[in-house]
Amino acid sequence: MRIAALCLMLLLPWAVQAEPWKVVGDEQFAPYSFVTIEDDQPRGLDVELVEAVLQEAKIPYSLRLYPWERVKRMIDRSEVAMAFQFAGTPERMQQYELVGPIRTGSTVFMTSRKITLNDWAELDDLSPYIIGQVRGYAYQSDFDKAELSRDTSAQNPRQLVSMLLAGRIDVIVGDRVQLMYFVREQRAEKNVHILPKPLVEMPRYVAFAKGDSARAKQFSAALERLRQAGTLDSINKRWH
Repeated sequence: MRIAALCLMLLLPWAVQAEPWKVVGDEQFAPYSFVTIEDDQPRGLDVELVEAVLQEAKIPYSLRLYPWERVKRMIDRSEVAMAFQFAGTPERMQQYELVGPIRTGSTVFMTSRKITLNDWAELDDLSPYIIGQVRGYAYQSDFDKAELSRDTSAQNPRQLVSMLLAGRIDVIVGDRVQLMYFVREQRAEKNVHILPKPLVEMPRYVAFAKGDSARAKQFSAALERLRQAGTLDSINKRWH
């Protein structure tokens, strides 16, 4: 029995390592992570970045995309090993073990051409307007806490852009590349205006449950190796 117990102890680390990581991300965050109506195949820049790191770390994994609110619930309940992509706000850093950034995006305000707002200097400049944002998203700490008129009925950024173009809201906030991706889908480039001053240059991270430092360190080490090798830059260039 002692021999059997010893064998079990020796095999246990291997068994833990061999257990595939369940990895989840946002299914409607194109061009960073998305699925199409044809199939459930995860696609996008962030999907490729995350998969490259997991492969570099030689970690077995399964990766699926879900609605963002479900993604957050899954990582909060420790139903998955890792989730992406999270804004690097102090609040998120308190909630999770964040690793990265895997990339940085510019968070901007977009208006329709019907709104006479050319730029902003202080958040108070936005107080006369209804600002649309995706329910459950974090953008930037000061903005998230500011007393502004908000519409949080949008479930995803594509819906947010549609609401702006339909005139239901005055201003929307989000990632510049992503908002323009959905604007181009509707061939509406001439109907929108991006305010010159960005809200923030926001780093994006992958998240592990608070206290899961072992997985976080494993992913971080592989991420840094790919960063040093230039692999992350090569993947980024394919999407820009």
